Formats: sequence, structure tokens, C-alpha cells
Amino acid sequence: MKKYAKRSLALLMALGMICMTALTGCSGGNDESTSEVQRYAWPLGTSSPEDTVTQIYAEKFAEEVDRLSGGKMKIQVYPNSVLGGDRELLESCKDGDIPFVVQNTAPQVTFMSDIAVFDMPCVYDDIEDVRATVDDEEFYAKIQEVYKSGGYELLGISDQGFRVMSTNKKVESISDFKGQKIRTMENSYHMMFWKQLGASPTPMTFSEVYIGLQQGTIDAQENPYEVIVSNRLYEQQDYVVETNHLPHLLTLIVSDEFMQGLSADQQDIIRQAAETAKQYSREQSDARIASRIEEIEASGTEIVVPSDELRAEIHERCQTVYDKLAEVVDPELMEAYAGE
Repeated sequence: MKKYAKRSLALLMALGMICMTALTGCSGGNDESTSEVQRYAWPLGTSSPEDTVTQIYAEKFAEEVDRLSGGKMKIQVYPNSVLGGDRELLESCKDGDIPFVVQNTAPQVTFMSDIAVFDMPCVYDDIEDVRATVDDEEFYAKIQEVYKSGGYELLGISDQGFRVMSTNKKVESISDFKGQKIRTMENSYHMMFWKQLGASPTPMTFSEVYIGLQQGTIDAQENPYEVIVSNRLYEQQDYVVETNHLPHLLTLIVSDEFMQGLSADQQDIIRQAAETAKQYSREQSDARIASRIEEIEASGTEIVVPSDELRAEIHERCQTVYDKLAEVVDPELMEAYAGE
């Protein structure tokens, strides 16, 4: 299946190049005007639906590359795992088959263990502080080296705000977490965090979450507001608890091998476009979170803001997770991220 997918992708890219070349005509290699109007069509893959900040980030990047290059550099965005799921996208990006990918950091931990630094729970209370850290020159240089060692170049980090918990039990004390079957991603650090709170983390394919909540297979789940609303998970939940335990970060990455094959001017265009797209997607994320909260509250689902005392107790229980992460993540990177 993997070989078949790669052959299909190669065909897709070839057709894209042919289509773009057709726009300029085929006057032969000796025609000097041909090189002046050469167009490039490169795929960008995501595993997210169209109506998400991930798509906004990807489309703005493609739009800016087109604008800054005067239409000479084209990027086609393929959402909804059309080019593969998160793992397949990472593998194909490293190989250079899919030059660009926008995705959350969680699936990248399998490929680059230091990316688990972003799995440190309850480090931040304000998303602007998270943004300031990931944009910090010293931290960015360290995390860029991690991606470089994996075969990628990190072009920027945006986000969808924090991950929050939706549940049918109002959470007002630490004991209210006890025994709740909460769906998580298949990430050992995420699961460990919920275990420390007394909950019962249950990994589950995301496509099964709505039915799982509906049928009572699970009691709760955790995701950013964007996901909770776009998948209407709040319809099956009475409360959304602003645990804000992890920022839901979105990375724009490019194959390092592919990037090094571009001219200096092309590289500059890509990096400029990425910076603009990052800032724009963050602005859109903030606006969309506000509207998502309004939609949830209008449905009758209650937003619960934990007390300072509860937040302090949750944070105290995170130490076990920090200790485990310290076994696999560069201590200097953890220190740079946590600001300690």
C-alpha cells in the first residue's frame, strides 16, 4: 500500500508540474523567455478538514508564496489526509515527495523525541506567553535543530489556542476527575497527565469519538475549541472545562533536502510567506475561539473555568510527567520552553 501511495503521489506531482508548464507554453529549452516565466507547483499536505485554522494557515502560506514570487511559485494545498495521514505526511515530507506539511506536534514525537517538549502540561496559562516562547530566538534555534536532525526545516509555529476538556460531569475539584473515561490521542505523556488527575485515559481513533460520547463508551474528551465545535462534540457534553493543559500547536515544515535545492531568492520568499501566514493564522485562531465559545454556550453547554486552587493542584500533579519527559527530552530544551 505504501509503494502504491508513493507511486500515486509521484503521478500527482508530475501532473501538477505538467499543468503548470502548459500555462507557459512548450517552446523548447532554447527559448530564453521560458525560464523567465517558469512556474512551480508543489503540494502541501494536512490531515485536517478545510474549515480549520490548519487550512487557513496553509492557504495563507500558499497565497503569500504566489504573491511574493509574482506567480512563479505555486503551492497546492491538499487537506483531509488526501495525501496521507500524519505519519505518511511526515515520511513523505522527509523524502521530499511532499515538500510542505502543516500539522500538530503530537504525531511528530515518534520521529523526533525532543518534540515531546511540547507535551509538558500546564506550563502556560496565556496563549500569548506560549507564542512569545516559541518565537524567542534562543528557543527557536534549539527547536529548529531538532527538526533539522529529523530531515525538516521548521518554517513557523502557529496554534489553535489551548486544549480543553469536554465532559458530562462538572469539574470543580480534583476529585471530579476521578474515574472519568477520557479519550486522548495515543500519546503516553498525554495519558500519564490524565492518570495523575485520577481520570482513566482511553486512546481512540478520532472518527469514533462522537459515537463514543453518544453511546457512553467514553465520558469525556480533550481538544481545542476549534475541534470541539467543528465536530459538534459539545452536542453530547454538558460542560467544557478550560483545563488549558496543553497548547495545540501547528507547525509548518518543509523537507530540508527540498529547501536546500532551491535558490536563495526562492528560500527567502518561502520564509517570508511563512512568517506572514503564521501571524495571520494566529489572529484568525483568536477570533474563531471567541465565536466557538459563543456557539457552545448558545447550545446550553456550560463553560467551566477552574479556580486558582484547582489549577495549582493540577499543576502540582504534573511533576511525574515532567520527570518522565526529562528522560527523553534535552534538559536545555525543556528549560528554554518552561522558562526556568
